[in-house]
Amino acid sequence: MRIQTKLVLGLGALFALVAFLAILSGIYINRLSADTKNILVANYNSVSYSREMLLALDEGIQMPHIQQKFEAQLKRQKENITEANELEATGRVTADFERIKSAPGDTLLLRLLRKDLADIMLLNMQAIRRKSSIAGKTADKAIGWIAVSGTLCFIIAFTLLLNLPAAISNPIKTLTTSIRGIASKNYAQRIYYNKPDEFGDMARAFNTMAQKLEEYNNSNLARLMSEKQRVETLINNIHEPVIGLDETKKVIFINEEAARITNTKPGDVLGKPVQDLAVSNDLIRMLIRDFFEPATPHEPLKIYADNKESYFDKAIIPIRIVSTGEKEAQHLGDVIFLKNITPFKELDHAKTNFIATVSHELKTPISSIKMSAQLLENDRVGNLNPEQKELVESIQEDAARLLKITSELLNVTQLESGKLQLQPVLCRPGDLIGKAVQANETTAAAGNIQVQVQLPKDLPFLNVDADKTSWVFSNLISNAIRYSHENGLIRVAVTAGEGEVLFTVKDFGQGIAPFYIDKIFDRYFRIPGSKKEGTGLGLSISKELIEAQGGSIGVRSEFGAGTEFTVKLPVTDNS
Repeated sequence: MRIQTKLVLGLGALFALVAFLAILSGIYINRLSADTKNILVANYNSVSYSREMLLALDEGIQMPHIQQKFEAQLKRQKENITEANELEATGRVTADFERIKSAPGDTLLLRLLRKDLADIMLLNMQAIRRKSSIAGKTADKAIGWIAVSGTLCFIIAFTLLLNLPAAISNPIKTLTTSIRGIASKNYAQRIYYNKPDEFGDMARAFNTMAQKLEEYNNSNLARLMSEKQRVETLINNIHEPVIGLDETKKVIFINEEAARITNTKPGDVLGKPVQDLAVSNDLIRMLIRDFFEPATPHEPLKIYADNKESYFDKAIIPIRIVSTGEKEAQHLGDVIFLKNITPFKELDHAKTNFIATVSHELKTPISSIKMSAQLLENDRVGNLNPEQKELVESIQEDAARLLKITSELLNVTQLESGKLQLQPVLCRPGDLIGKAVQANETTAAAGNIQVQVQLPKDLPFLNVDADKTSWVFSNLISNAIRYSHENGLIRVAVTAGEGEVLFTVKDFGQGIAPFYIDKIFDRYFRIPGSKKEGTGLGLSISKELIEAQGGSIGVRSEFGAGTEFTVKLPVTDNS
């Protein structure tokens, strides 16, 4: 039988029984209502009228207003005659009342009238009992029919509850299991469900689809194998190390370059968990460290390859795809890719060595030029005319600028090569600032710029390289002077914090545009359009020197209103 037919028959029968139960309940409720209303309207009213007439007799029928009351109740009784013999009894009451009006003191007539009223009440009380019995029988019959109908509805509903969900859900579960098998590429999966219903039709259609998919898969297997070999050949011909892992971190491919630098053979590592290989191979352990440890700052890997130390840039590329019909990406594995950057490192070392050599070679003649210019200013050498003095001053300024440039370049090369040696000593923060301010007094005076220093007492000692740290503050003050307006003000403040000392250098010059703030600590960066002289190395060197001593440097600027540099240095434990 078809599922639709089952549903129509089952639910239709249940609906018909519920409708029958509702109609039956309505019929019997109406009957009970009619019987009850008949008792209340007909018999109860007659009993009430008779009672009122008896009360009138007790109050004294000889009085005119009592007679009127009695007559009113008698009139109502005449209009409410519903039972057999009630008309005759009412007629007797009427006749008795007429005679009593003529002889109100006749006790025999009063007794006879009371008897006739009692007969009316008795007739109606008997009718009430009879009609109550009829209503009770109607109620019993209604309860019986409703109970039978309700039980039948319950049996049918319970049967549907037990059978119908299973009849629908079980085939669906079978279909779902088979469809999942197809989704996992088990194209030989079949559904064995031969019932002549909609699920049987679906099962046959599913089996046909699975058969066609199996045929299609088998027909494309050779092409897939060819594509696999093509991809493997492509990976092996990449001149960079490449290692592929599946979602369980097993090695699924490794090209010849990767096998060579890791000193392994593809046959020995394919299909094995990379964690097991890392136990006996230091290089593999270093390559997969990012999978199992928190990410560390990116640094090139130094590997001995090609009979020399080589440098590789590592990239881990996760492979995620969104399968057809799915919404979330599924992680299928990772690819470890190594880029050989040894030639670039060699060029970088060559550049660093060249800059260091040139800077060092230039420093001595520049210092000699500066000393010679100072000697020319000495009167014992000879007097200079005003034009000659201007030339000598120009030579000194240019020599000082060249000497500063060569010093900055030497610092950069030392930082890049890791040869910069810091010599920390205990020193007072005030001494560092005082030395930096003193180095810039002449430049500040030339622009009529006031350097205001706020230096509280009892500052803690710092364990830093005094010369290089003082050079950082001198560079910040020099920059502030350079970008301040004439007759301007520079504020240098030192404050003690919790476990650190805070230095601030604030000017009120032109400020830095917001889109350049993140770049000012980059090497060789200069604000475009700036007419101020500089190499673009000072702030970069300052940042590296401060951070090398465990501190930090930051900047805040409001374009058009000035700039504030902040340096934080940790307090030494010996202070």
